[in-house]
Amino acid sequence: MRSISRALTSLTFFSALLLALPGALRAAESAYVIQDNATGHVLEQAHLDQKVQIASLTKIAMAMVVLDWADASNSNLGQLATVPASAQNLRTSSGVGLRPGDRSSLRDLLYAALMQSDNVAAETLAEHVGRALAGDNLSKPGTVVFVSQMNALARKLGMLRTRFLNAHGLDTLERALPYSTAEDVAKLTRYAMENSAFRFHVAQKERRISFLIGGVEPTSYLLRNTNELIGFRSVDGVKTGTTRRAGACLVISEARPPESRKEGEIHLITPRRLNIVLLNCPDRFERAKDLLQHGWALYDAWAAAGRPMPPAKK
Repeated sequence: MRSISRALTSLTFFSALLLALPGALRAAESAYVIQDNATGHVLEQAHLDQKVQIASLTKIAMAMVVLDWADASNSNLGQLATVPASAQNLRTSSGVGLRPGDRSSLRDLLYAALMQSDNVAAETLAEHVGRALAGDNLSKPGTVVFVSQMNALARKLGMLRTRFLNAHGLDTLERALPYSTAEDVAKLTRYAMENSAFRFHVAQKERRISFLIGGVEPTSYLLRNTNELIGFRSVDGVKTGTTRRAGACLVISEARPPESRKEGEIHLITPRRLNIVLLNCPDRFERAKDLLQHGWALYDAWAAAGRPMPPAKK
């Protein structure tokens, strides 16, 4: 009995110690958010504000900085960018095979980064657009300028527990760790899914892109989306991500036909779209399917109640 008592005491002590640790230092926990895209309302969540690594979900922010810059500057996504020397150590087995000196259009680089999570494509976009953003004032690598814009976007969206350190999401290259939360990724996803160009890029199951080997020899590559749920029901996005620290991560989005109702002489149209954010979930695709079905049940009950919104945070 005494040994059992000691074991229970030890278990209680270690449980209390675990609860006392900051979220980012605890043993890895899965986090998720079910979000109404139209309002940003969170229908259900677990560990939504826990700071963790998010791997290639980072590329959602990367893509939005590129697309926002292209819109603001009226820049053509067909312009070519050269793979920089800084991309030398970023190639992985899942990548396209781009090497320093190769050239490709910004559009095809976006497809490569978003669909097949190519790190070299993300680095190339960051260097090219970062240099354009800096203009004549470039005194540091374009990637540094670009990442500062990613963090500026995060602040604009109220992503208060997010820090980006690079454009691709690898978390072993800097002394510090990048981090975000399920809540912040949901805010970013909502912003991205309001952009038609972003939606089009992430909705593709396959896409053939082209690039110039060494800047001169044309070749092509057939991309296959790493998001296995594209085309499942009406899922049309968004992004996968995996590193050892982050675990398996996934964001998906699904739209239903908009709701139409008449109030007097006025027809009200309400868009219906759910975003699901999953962080550190080994069975992310099956879990996302379950959360999607559960999410729509929550949404229907919420809509029937008049879509009540919680009080704004002070």
